[in-house]
Amino acid sequence: MASSCLTKSKNFIIYNLKSKSSFTDRISAFTNSLFHHRLLHTISPLPVRKHAAYSRVNRTDDSQRFFELAYVQRRLHSTVSVSSDVTQLPVESPSLQILDFPGGKVKFTKKLSFTSNSTEERVHCYRVLDDNGQLFTDVDSLEISKELAIKMYTNMVTLEVMDTVFYESQRQGRISFYATTTGEEAINIASAAALNDNDFVFPQYREPGVLLWRGFTLQEFANQLFGNKHEYGKGRQMPIHYGSRKLNYFTVASTVATQIPHAVGAAYSLKMEKQDSCVITYFGDGGTSTADFHAAMNFAAVLEVPVIFFCRNNGWAISTPVNEQFRSDGVVVKGKAYGVPSIRIDGNDALAIYNAVYEARKMAIKEQTPVLIEALTYRAGHHTTSDDSTRYRSVEEIERWRGDQNPVKRFRAWIEGRGWWNGVAESEYRSSIRKQVAQVIQVAERVEKPPVADMFNDVYDVPPTNLNEQEAFVQKTVKKHRQDYPSDVPL
Repeated sequence: MASSCLTKSKNFIIYNLKSKSSFTDRISAFTNSLFHHRLLHTISPLPVRKHAAYSRVNRTDDSQRFFELAYVQRRLHSTVSVSSDVTQLPVESPSLQILDFPGGKVKFTKKLSFTSNSTEERVHCYRVLDDNGQLFTDVDSLEISKELAIKMYTNMVTLEVMDTVFYESQRQGRISFYATTTGEEAINIASAAALNDNDFVFPQYREPGVLLWRGFTLQEFANQLFGNKHEYGKGRQMPIHYGSRKLNYFTVASTVATQIPHAVGAAYSLKMEKQDSCVITYFGDGGTSTADFHAAMNFAAVLEVPVIFFCRNNGWAISTPVNEQFRSDGVVVKGKAYGVPSIRIDGNDALAIYNAVYEARKMAIKEQTPVLIEALTYRAGHHTTSDDSTRYRSVEEIERWRGDQNPVKRFRAWIEGRGWWNGVAESEYRSSIRKQVAQVIQVAERVEKPPVADMFNDVYDVPPTNLNEQEAFVQKTVKKHRQDYPSDVPL
């Protein structure tokens, strides 16, 4: 039956072509009009959202138009193939055709090619100061005041001295654990300086300088490290797990990268409340190998939340070098995969860090978008006091970074070059800070520990029976073996 119908239709069209010469023109005009209308409809641009890989589109319209182009081509092919006597209509080259996919319009190609697993040239690294602290000419950089520059530098020195003294205290057995920020002082202080105090911080465990910048005192640091009764976590946290509700600094957790999705959730709440602030979360290169990092990046991009992902790529995830951790060109390229605007910066250049975070913050809030910053730096100290990094990297490598790429030394050269600092001021300030740190340690040591009861409160409104039984057992045990427990822990 279908064959009979097609035969009749063919004969009818041929008859009309022979009897009416204008019919061909009408057929051609109508078909070209239909093709032109459909093709324009197919390749008409969708609204493009800034800094995103794909635009949001109407799902219902997409499902209706999904393969419309292919459908139009089949209809046109059927129309113009009824007779070899009819001239074929021109069809656009496949390279010019576009698939109207739900995720965005995609051009076709005739070439069978795969994306490269790497690029010939790595993503460039933004830098303002050279190794000697000299400003590059024609560089994109914000002008900072003398007051801000001096505050940034003195905070970097304070952090450096604080790390040295607290590290020595651990080696003396006065505290149980410590982790330094040696080599990453500029990341801590310069990034903090570019933020507002109402911005929320989700740290890893190597950003105490952000707290220092916001006003966390040396005594508060010491209280936390010694776990005395003035410590905000009531002695339940291990050393360096700082936190401050007043300063919008969420408590540190050593579990790798768990803070990243938390930061995205907080940023989403800021967006819903239309707050003029953002969230920043810090993590190391090792954190980018976790599922939490990838889930957080995708959520942040899709939900369009004001969060800054700050990766401290210091070359080592404890003892694993970056070249054994991922094949990609560092971390910055991962942002593009998720539709997140990204930048790679010199993590030992305080001015580059300040500029990048300052602009990232403006972008995140104004455009409601996540931003990824990869700061290339080097962990010039051991991972923690439980680590000996000379077992997996050479002393020569460590010393080279401590010298040639020292961020504190570089920034000092810049402020001295502007006449804002000198050797006398340097000596006086370092001596003063070292005395202050030694003093707060002595004070923190003399303060008694939190009571044993604090181990069991702040979780339940009404403690369950089993928890009460556990508390009673601990109290009884400590009383019975009092000589085995610290005398400064009240029952």
